[in-house]
Amino acid sequence: MDAASTGVIPGDASPAAPDSQAPAPSRARHAAGPATIDLNQIAQFLPRTGIGTDVHAFAAPDSGTPMHLACLEWPGEVGLAGHSDGDVVAHACCDALFSAAGLGDLGSNFGTAEPQWKGASGTALLSEAARRVREAGFEIGNIAVQLVGERPRVAARSAEASRALSEAASARVSFSATTTDHLGFLGRTEGLLAVATALVYPVPDAVRPVVG
Repeated sequence: MDAASTGVIPGDASPAAPDSQAPAPSRARHAAGPATIDLNQIAQFLPRTGIGTDVHAFAAPDSGTPMHLACLEWPGEVGLAGHSDGDVVAHACCDALFSAAGLGDLGSNFGTAEPQWKGASGTALLSEAARRVREAGFEIGNIAVQLVGERPRVAARSAEASRALSEAASARVSFSATTTDHLGFLGRTEGLLAVATALVYPVPDAVRPVVG
């Protein structure tokens, strides 16, 4: 019998027989069994994210409709048409909050069939949306919202807009803006679009503040 058939190289000691009594390291490591993890228990404390959008057409130039955007007034700008004040930025933030908390969307919470929301300000709607999210057992981590459109030019007031939105939501809100390089209905200045994301996290009952 040669070395090739035995697998033993001449001059080497014969290979030791496997120790059937010694468990493989992986088996020994899990001999006691893995700890039972309730994924549902963990999931109920994980942060949740939501996406929100809103779009409004500009009102007629001779309508006298004021511009309300990002919880601010914009003197000299033609406003947006809508059931409320047309604040697409605040509305997108509301939509994202409701999405994150699993509370429906903007329309199911502030529907056009409900007269109490007619003419409501973006500040009032965002404050109410934040209140409902907290009442449902969540706290708001942050909101990021971006306005898309050609006008108004908002760069000079972006920090002010972030502050106004943050005050309305009682949470950190970051505001930014961009354009479509004159493409589409936004590029033709027919309206404005806003897109927002929100992060919320469940608050255990034991530490949940009372929401008034």
